Amino acid sequence: MMRFELNWLSIVLIYWAVINIVTFFLYGIDKWKAKRTKWRVPEATLLWWAAFGGSIGALLGMKAWHHKTLHKKFRYGVPAILIAQISMTAAIIYYYL
Repeated sequence: MMRFELNWLSIVLIYWAVINIVTFFLYGIDKWKAKRTKWRVPEATLLWWAAFGGSIGALLGMKAWHHKTLHKKFRYGVPAILIAQISMTAAIIYYYL
C-alpha cells in the first residue's frame, strides 16, 4: 500500500496550485460580472490574490479572459509581483539548499 506523506514541500506546492487556480477563476468571475454590470471584485482584492502567490493565475486570467489588460497597475504590477516571487523563491532555495 502506498503511503502519502505531507512534508513542507507538498504543502507549499498544494498551496501554490490552489491559490493560482482560485486567482485565475476570480479574474474570470470579475470579467463575467463586468459584462453584466453586476457587483465587481475590488481591484485591491485581485492584486492581493496575485501578491499572496497567485501571480501566475492572475497573468493567465488576464490573458484568458482579456481582463484588466489595459490597467497599468495590472499590466505592470502583476508581472512585477511574479518577478519578486521568483526572486524570493530563488533566494530561499539558494540559502537553504
